Amino acid sequence: MNVAASLQRHWNRIDALTLLLLPLSFCYGLIISIRSLLYRLGVFRVRHWNVPVLVVGNLSVGGSGKTPLVIALARGLRAKGWRPGVVSRGYGGISKGPTVVTAATDPFWVGDEPVLIAREAEVPVVVSRKRVKAVDRLLQETQVNLVIADDGLQHLALGRTVEIAVIDGVTGHGNRLLLPAGPLREPLRRLKRVDIRVRRGGQPKEGEYAMSVKASVAQNLVSGEEVELAEFSGAPLVAVAGIHQPERFFLTLRNLGLQIQEKAFSDHHAFQPGDIPQALDRPVLMTSKDAVKCEAFAQKNWWAVKQVVTIPQELLSHVDELLERRIHGR
Repeated sequence: MNVAASLQRHWNRIDALTLLLLPLSFCYGLIISIRSLLYRLGVFRVRHWNVPVLVVGNLSVGGSGKTPLVIALARGLRAKGWRPGVVSRGYGGISKGPTVVTAATDPFWVGDEPVLIAREAEVPVVVSRKRVKAVDRLLQETQVNLVIADDGLQHLALGRTVEIAVIDGVTGHGNRLLLPAGPLREPLRRLKRVDIRVRRGGQPKEGEYAMSVKASVAQNLVSGEEVELAEFSGAPLVAVAGIHQPERFFLTLRNLGLQIQEKAFSDHHAFQPGDIPQALDRPVLMTSKDAVKCEAFAQKNWWAVKQVVTIPQELLSHVDELLERRIHGR
């Protein structure tokens, strides 16, 4: 277990380790406050472009549903007449410079989430460790008129038109402390400055929009066949997850009545053939994010569990209205 995974066990409570780490959290908070001030004073440059930038991010470390929301927003805003493209850091990939991502790109180079976005959203995607360079290349090579930044809330060099913060409705913000004593990358008061708050799961609070992510269909990694997850009922299964909260995936399958043997890996795990049981008599179910990294050596009994993401039309209308209002100075 790595250091980050060990710390996460403490981030939902306050214990002796929390108290030991509080001085480091204070130093971290001071650093990010000074950094933010330097950007506001113009000491550090903020880049802007002639197209609006929609930033989707969160305050906590780890996944909260940003990528599913980015995909849903890209689809929904395209239906409203926008031509969106997506930029991402490409976490887990080894590419350093701005790289164009397609549905066929090897996630080894660009990370798993950008490939999934390119496939599911069917929009142009560019990754770069410096998101500013990703935007530059996206605008140079495509005709997009809206840039959606996946996980860019703390990337202050990236000028933005609208900000959306995603909140995990199950884990919330843990013990509500800054790193490393808690899971927060920014203080909770930062939520007051974002334009829209979206809660994944749980009951949305006042001023928040709800997002639900459900699973009902599995797609075979070799044949492409799709079946209802209910088809696996009564059979022994292996469930594989290399995501931030693998237990959430496992619980989803168990709630559907499936009998699973769990195999959890760290987020963005670089899968190798030996990581997954080779027993052909037991179907293997995995997340779509993990599946893009396993296709090259997939067996005929491996299945990707597809997510159905639901967001309210009111959210899309709100985003559309904010973008139009701000680009026209209203």
